[in-house]
Amino acid sequence: MIEALRRALERGPYSLRQEERDALLLPALDQLTRHHYERCAPYRRIIDGFSGGIRRSDSVSEVPYLPVSLFKTQTLRSVDPEAVRVTLTSSGTGNGSVSRVFLDTETSAAQQRALANSLMHVLGKQRLPMLVIDTDAVFKNPQLMSARGAGVLGLMRYGRAHAFSLTPDLEPDRAAVAAFLRAVDGKPFFAFGFTFMVWAHFYEPFKDAGFDLSRGTLIHSGGWKTMNERAVGNTEFKAALKRAFGLTRVCNFYGMVEQIGSIFLEGPDDLLHPPNFADVIIRDPVSWNPLPPGKEGVIQLLSLLPESYPGHSVLTADLGVVETVDADAEGWNGKGLRIIGRVPEAELRGCSDVIAVGER
Repeated sequence: MIEALRRALERGPYSLRQEERDALLLPALDQLTRHHYERCAPYRRIIDGFSGGIRRSDSVSEVPYLPVSLFKTQTLRSVDPEAVRVTLTSSGTGNGSVSRVFLDTETSAAQQRALANSLMHVLGKQRLPMLVIDTDAVFKNPQLMSARGAGVLGLMRYGRAHAFSLTPDLEPDRAAVAAFLRAVDGKPFFAFGFTFMVWAHFYEPFKDAGFDLSRGTLIHSGGWKTMNERAVGNTEFKAALKRAFGLTRVCNFYGMVEQIGSIFLEGPDDLLHPPNFADVIIRDPVSWNPLPPGKEGVIQLLSLLPESYPGHSVLTADLGVVETVDADAEGWNGKGLRIIGRVPEAELRGCSDVIAVGER
């Protein structure tokens, strides 16, 4: 684990103000760029072709980035194949392609520690009983883990006495939920599920069941495109859960398999905040120049976690806007991000065009 990451984790997970965050991240991100340049041939070809070779960045916005689409077409790995502990895959797109992310033992351990550091901010230090709004069938193959399976299994490490709300056939398991609530007996617990799963496979089948979740904290993520198609936004989502279950502690987060372990949690201002070891830049979709707060553009994510693969700086296919910087809302500093949606017909290319057909 690099020294900057250790220092970031010593502080309150969302506490660093932007100036201090920039000073911490910049040299460490440059260090990671050099690390991957020396160990990953496709990444080296990108840097050589896109910017004429490796160079020191004068600001975080100058750290070179990869379009996330490259993780679907290239083998981007900075460790020997035998060092790979697990390969994570994203959800498939329309053409069936998936991102592949290669984790060695050190990177996996760093990501688990960082995720625990972030979750502690909303769950506290004690492991709570956990209701998983999914089925345990979702993570049956740990060697080739989907994003959904990795998300479920990853979050389960921070709970105990797990119960699953769905059967392996994705049918609502009312008896399992009722038994879990009897066991917690009015004490605090936490629940996790992907946003659409929570809505379609928990709220809709159980909204009239009389379940009391008022002592719970729900953490959820993903699936907003489908939710928006149903005319259900974040406000309506929270209101429905409160009305049906008395659930008031509901926390969304933003993250992706290409930067597993770095999650942007929803703060009390309803914005998404990067943890101390990460940051976000908004880029103009035409010039690719960084944009100031208040301007909408393409989201670039930076993180100190990826060491076994060059995912420390990625250009996503998402649109967003930084609405606040250092608002200091109950200990939440840095940038406050709002997600707008997907880039239309997103197949971001940019520097990917310079990659020769090589390692696959």
